[in-house]
Amino acid sequence: MKKYITSEDIETMDKQHCINFINSLGGFKSVCLVGTQNDQQQTNLAVFSSLVHLGSNPPLFGLISRPAAYERHTLENLMTTGFYTINHINEGIYKQAHQTAARYPRELSEFDATGLTTEYKNDFYAPFVAESNIQLAMEFKQKIDIELNNTVLIIGELKAAYIPENCQAADGFLDLEMANTVTCSGLDSYHKTTRLDRLSYAKPDKEITSIL
Repeated sequence: MKKYITSEDIETMDKQHCINFINSLGGFKSVCLVGTQNDQQQTNLAVFSSLVHLGSNPPLFGLISRPAAYERHTLENLMTTGFYTINHINEGIYKQAHQTAARYPRELSEFDATGLTTEYKNDFYAPFVAESNIQLAMEFKQKIDIELNNTVLIIGELKAAYIPENCQAADGFLDLEMANTVTCSGLDSYHKTTRLDRLSYAKPDKEITSIL
């Protein structure tokens, strides 16, 4: 027996109840830390659960920034400097990562507030999270305003990736479980994963097989 919830029911929900419910409906999501610094080299770190792959050639990823009801340091910094980092969250840092969602003043870096470590590599302008096992160097490419709910789609191009040496298969596939990457659901629930299978490329005249 399934519970039936209509749009009218949603409209009458308590605000926080509604936020938790709707955010959970999308299922498991990528969760990451986005590192930036402004033109005065003040660093910033923010957790995002909206990372999405947009294409492989060129390698593009998107992030959703919520309505600007208050200062959005990450968005301001990456648009001003043109660079940011995406850092996978692992089991050892998920609590610190979650804490970066707090509204710290611009003068206080979330790196310092949470005890995470800034790391600079190969003269890339934005800071990486040293404790992250998978780190992406990103260049800002486009900002798309979504008028329906006043959010912003940030599109960036991958310029470099840092990955554990033992986590990549011969065909390029990255084993995120081996890298200890976690996922999330809703706004505050973090999860480890267990892979069911990896399947062959789907074709009309070919049987699906497992990839070892």
